Amino acid sequence: MEGVQIVGSLDVATLLFTLFNLFFVGLVFYLVREGRREGYPLESDETGKLEAIGPNWMPKPKTYLLADGREVHKPDGIRDPDYSDKLKRLAPWAGAPSEPVGDPMTAGVGPGAYALREDIPDVDHEGHNKIIPMRLMEDFYVTARDLDPRGVEVIACDDEVAGTITEIWIDRAEALVRYYEVELADGGRKVLLPFAFVNINKKKKRAEVHAITAAQFSDVPAHASDEQVTRLEEEKISAYYAAGTLYATPERKEALL
Repeated sequence: MEGVQIVGSLDVATLLFTLFNLFFVGLVFYLVREGRREGYPLESDETGKLEAIGPNWMPKPKTYLLADGREVHKPDGIRDPDYSDKLKRLAPWAGAPSEPVGDPMTAGVGPGAYALREDIPDVDHEGHNKIIPMRLMEDFYVTARDLDPRGVEVIACDDEVAGTITEIWIDRAEALVRYYEVELADGGRKVLLPFAFVNINKKKKRAEVHAITAAQFSDVPAHASDEQVTRLEEEKISAYYAAGTLYATPERKEALL
């Protein structure tokens, strides 16, 4: 069956197919531009210099209204701090591995990398701080069938006692445990220990942490308030324990074979 001719060799099917292709190309162009509101322009893997992408490939600034009434403009033209001094390239070609400079536990690179989130607490839909110590929430408690970790010792990856759990920090929006508050054995300083890095051993009645050594607990990034933790503090705390999974001991950086 022949298509309906419009003019010459142009029929309805050809016109619709052409319009679809034009729409699809325009959609791809729009999505590529919108995906560059943050993190662009990219840096060259070899030189660290910013890659030129041309003005037509960057979206126009857009204003976003946040739930708390603040306005954010993206793209904002602000570059993140240069962390090139934290890494040393092991070879000059693109894709070559790098290693941290200085203390890998605090360099903020590799498994210890973190996002520069805002230094404000995360809040629920009502504007309340989401993550707070359980002592501030009377409706939350540890069930009788579970071991209450408060008062149990924290055993680090070197089988040394790092401290004692004194409090549980909960996400009241999700009704989940997020952190344990640990009073260190070497001086009484209190640090936060992410729930995901802890194994509560009910049989031995202790909290086991494989990520870092007992001595390294003293360098866990601090949280300014004993009643809240900010988004940036959460990033730094979790990144420190994550860095320990590779850098806590020298042998962890070596090959398995």
